[in-house]
Amino acid sequence: MKQVFTIILLSLCGMTSAQAQTQIIAHRGYWDKLGSAQNSLSSLENAIKFGAYGSELDVWLTKDGVVVLNHDDNYQGVVIQTATCEELSALRLANDEPLPTLQQYIDRAKKQSSTKLIVEIKTHATAERDAQAARETARLIDEGGIAGMVDYISFSEHVCKELIRLNPAHRVAYLNGEKSPAVLKAEGYWGLDYAWSVLKEQHPEWIREAKALGLTTNVWTVNNVERMQYFLSQGIDYITTDNPQLLKGLLTVKH
Repeated sequence: MKQVFTIILLSLCGMTSAQAQTQIIAHRGYWDKLGSAQNSLSSLENAIKFGAYGSELDVWLTKDGVVVLNHDDNYQGVVIQTATCEELSALRLANDEPLPTLQQYIDRAKKQSSTKLIVEIKTHATAERDAQAARETARLIDEGGIAGMVDYISFSEHVCKELIRLNPAHRVAYLNGEKSPAVLKAEGYWGLDYAWSVLKEQHPEWIREAKALGLTTNVWTVNNVERMQYFLSQGIDYITTDNPQLLKGLLTVKH
């Protein structure tokens, strides 16, 4: 009986420790503030001032090989992969900022050491373009001296495999949701970063399995209290959210 009680106590202590380490990732930056916009420099600035573990961003490779930020494959009708950086520079975000380049994000990130860049490399038109985008993104980050401040994520296996091939130490998490933790571990991934429905409704056991294998666990995009509380109870490592302030409040109450 004493042994059973000890096991239960250790389990509870381990859960508390895991919950205490849950970190906040601001989805497309902390953009839900006056004067900001998704994937803007101001959203990164807000995430840094807020103290988020990470500021997530989406990147594309332009026709002339420049890595720029935007979530969709086009902006205001301009297809990013087939446009030049100069053509994109004429466009404006909702807050009147231009679409930023990854280099601008790197330059800002270098001025601080608390908030990481969670770089999602988008799925491009071909496998080769995916690999090119991975190589150019990693080159900019490595040459910028912030490799230790960057976690990579992607839905594209071509992107992920290229990042791992370039450097097995790259922190690469997969987004698509169909790979088990055991498969991810075997393929050299750092972690999983799956939709809340995958980790709550389809495979709730994968958080526990991933942790047992030494993989990191992240969930997207969690914006309401009930789901936040669920994943906190599971000891998830990271929660990606459009509402960092709400999540911070829940973490403060818990601890």
